[in-house]
Amino acid sequence: VVFTEEDKFGLYSNLLFKYFLTEGIVCGHDLFVASAKEHPDSILKELPAPLLDDTHGKELGDEAVKSEDFQDSMKIAWRYQNLPKMEASPTTQTKFGHYYDISKKMSPELCQSVKWHSFYLHEELSAEPKVGAWNMNSGYARLLQSIQRIISQEGFDGSDPQKKQRNILRIGIQSLGSPLWGDDVCCSDAPEDPHSLTKFLYALRGLLRKSLSACIITVPAHLIQNKAIMERVTNLSDMVVGLESFIGSERETNPLYKDYHGLVHVHQIPRLNSLICDVSDTKDLAFRVKRKLFTIERLHLPPDLSGTVSRASKQDLAGSAGLLSSGCGAVAMGKRHLDF
Repeated sequence: VVFTEEDKFGLYSNLLFKYFLTEGIVCGHDLFVASAKEHPDSILKELPAPLLDDTHGKELGDEAVKSEDFQDSMKIAWRYQNLPKMEASPTTQTKFGHYYDISKKMSPELCQSVKWHSFYLHEELSAEPKVGAWNMNSGYARLLQSIQRIISQEGFDGSDPQKKQRNILRIGIQSLGSPLWGDDVCCSDAPEDPHSLTKFLYALRGLLRKSLSACIITVPAHLIQNKAIMERVTNLSDMVVGLESFIGSERETNPLYKDYHGLVHVHQIPRLNSLICDVSDTKDLAFRVKRKLFTIERLHLPPDLSGTVSRASKQDLAGSAGLLSSGCGAVAMGKRHLDF
C-alpha cells in the first residue's frame, strides 16, 4: 500500500496518482481505478503520454552531468580538487522505469492495450454489498467487495492457483476518506465513525498480501484533524509519502524556492521481513513541474544570497538548513526522477 498525502489543492498528488497508473499500462499490468470525485474513465483519458524513444531521459542525464561539471568549477577552495569524487546520485546516467510527457495525453490505442476495471461510487450506490458483516462505511464496503471480486475472478489470488497467466493488478484509489465517500473524518475532530477508514485499510491490506497486486491511495490528510486516525492509517500502510505544495504559502514567493513547486516528505518506506517500517534518511526532496516533465529532486539552496533576500527569507533558509541532510547546503545534488 502506497499512501500519498494530498497537497491542499490536489494538483500534484493527482499527477503522482496518474504516473502510477501510466507506468502500469506501459508495463502491461491490469488496472483497477476507484474514485468518488471523478469518473475513472475521465482519469484514464488524462494520463500522460509515455516517452518511448527515451530522448528526454538522455537529456535529463546530460543535464545532470552538466550540473556536476558546473559544481566542479565552483569549488569552495582549490585544495578540494584533488580529493576523490563522491557520486551524488547512483542513477544519474542509468535509466530506471519510464519518462512521461505531461503536456500530451496517452493515445487511446495504448490505453486500451491493457485490461482495466473501474469503480465509480455514485454508480455503485444502487448495488448492496453481498457481505454485510464488515461493519464499515457502505462506500468502503462496496469498494472492498469489488476489489475482492476482481482479484478472485481475474486470477490475481496467489492463494488460489489458477490456469490463467499471472499478471500484476495495479489498484488506484483517489481521495479516500473525503466526504464524497460518505466519511466524516475530514469534517470533524470527533467523527461519528472514526474506524471505517482503518477497517477498510486493514481488510485491503489482507487482500493485497495474498494477491499479485499493489495499491496507491491518495488521502486529503491536511483535512483530517484527528491525529490518532492518521497514526492508525500510517501504521496500516507500507509506504507513506506527503506532498507539500507552495501554492498559497509564503514559500511561493520566496526566492529560496523559486526553482521548485513543493516539497516531498517521505515519512515511511517498506522494510522486508520486519514488523516495523523504515524511515527514510533522505529529508531534502523537492518537486517541480517543467513544461513536459514532473521531477523529484534533492533540494539544494542557492550558494549565495543577494541583497534582495529579506530577513524572513534568511530565517527560512536557516530552517531549511536543518531540513537538509549534511553536505547538501551549498552544493546542488543529483536529481532523482520519479519512476514507478
